[in-house]
Amino acid sequence: MKALRAPLRARDPGAAPDRGFGARLMTPLLLGAVLNPLNSTMIATGLVAVGRDFGTGPSGTGWLLSSLYLTSAVGQPVMGRLADSLGPRRVFLAGLAVVCAGGVLGTLAPAFGWLIAARVLLGLGTSAAYPAAMAMLRAESLRTGRPAPRPVMGRLSLAALGSAALGPTLGGLLTATTGWRGIFAVNVPLALLALAVALPWLPHDRGRPGITAGAPGAEDPQRGPAEPQQGPVQPQQPSGSPSDAAPPRGALLRTYLRHGLTYLAIYCALYGYAQWLEEARGCSSFQAGLVMLPMSLAAAVCSLLGARTKGLRAPLTTAAALLAAGSGILVTAGGGTPLAALLIASALFGVPQGLASTGNQAAVYAQAPPDRVGSAAGLQRTAQYTSAMAATGLLALCFGQRASDAGLHRLTAVTGALSLVLLVLTATDRALRARTRT
Repeated sequence: MKALRAPLRARDPGAAPDRGFGARLMTPLLLGAVLNPLNSTMIATGLVAVGRDFGTGPSGTGWLLSSLYLTSAVGQPVMGRLADSLGPRRVFLAGLAVVCAGGVLGTLAPAFGWLIAARVLLGLGTSAAYPAAMAMLRAESLRTGRPAPRPVMGRLSLAALGSAALGPTLGGLLTATTGWRGIFAVNVPLALLALAVALPWLPHDRGRPGITAGAPGAEDPQRGPAEPQQGPVQPQQPSGSPSDAAPPRGALLRTYLRHGLTYLAIYCALYGYAQWLEEARGCSSFQAGLVMLPMSLAAAVCSLLGARTKGLRAPLTTAAALLAAGSGILVTAGGGTPLAALLIASALFGVPQGLASTGNQAAVYAQAPPDRVGSAAGLQRTAQYTSAMAATGLLALCFGQRASDAGLHRLTAVTGALSLVLLVLTATDRALRARTRT
């Protein structure tokens, strides 16, 4: 009977129209989802230019990376919890306003310390989008009585992943044409555009704080308060939802660990590779961005493929194996390495981004309690950004004041070892045998 309730409500002439998972819901969510990953990677091809202007090397500019990641690591679960309790729309809009402030501050920053402050604001503001989006998708799933389709989840992952992968190329283009300040300035129009479509299109947070729109007990303005129920209130699940048979908590913790290890290897390669191309290989910031373009394209294509995959184990195992292959190429790279080999290595680090991002996102959505999806999504990103901070520490240890061939070899030896550990953890995780539903 529960499975029939949502369709019957949808046919009620007094009920709100069934928008489902259409463009009006997804457009603002996708625009917001690009901001955090874009700011995470766009700075990669601007670090050398910032360091020259302020007289600091990789150990100093690393603070621009770790400041955003530290803020994001703390901010993502906090924003997710606020989205679950206060309403995802409120949190989403507030985050966009903070992004605008961070973009303005970074554009006008007169000293290096102001840049770090701007990155903190950007980390805080952009942390709201992803957990709020996941909470809204869950609310829409409860309202319509059906789980969020896997392709819809794939679009959210593609928006985040594609922007992260394109970040180095865009950052190189902005640095070459407008200077590194353009990397901060671009946040202002992007956030304003997201606000312009979010205000009229995102569903309002209904009911009292702590009740998400579409959740049991939420007040519908067309029908009045929900009728009280006798006994303990149990969250209603859409028929066929992955949460109907949620795995134990250990499965979710293993997903966080797997996601964190994957991105530790990816971020080491992303930032280390970009700086090595500029300082050891002699590329300009724009040329370095072009060499890393196959990473962007491979990540985007594979995120679409990953969104169409029903299983979890195969794509995640493939991602770990390809990370090891990419590390194997770069661990021997030097000044005489053919350009084709460098492009292949770039692509080998792009494919795992697409497969791991969609696979782990689907795992979190399936394994998290239904009323804590926002918090769980935030913790997934915390695992990712904790790894990013660890990557900046490894960069400083391996490179010191300048990226060199020997430093790249040390760094990619570490990523290769991490990839092998990840391969074993993924292949032996029994929770990944389940197939996700569309």
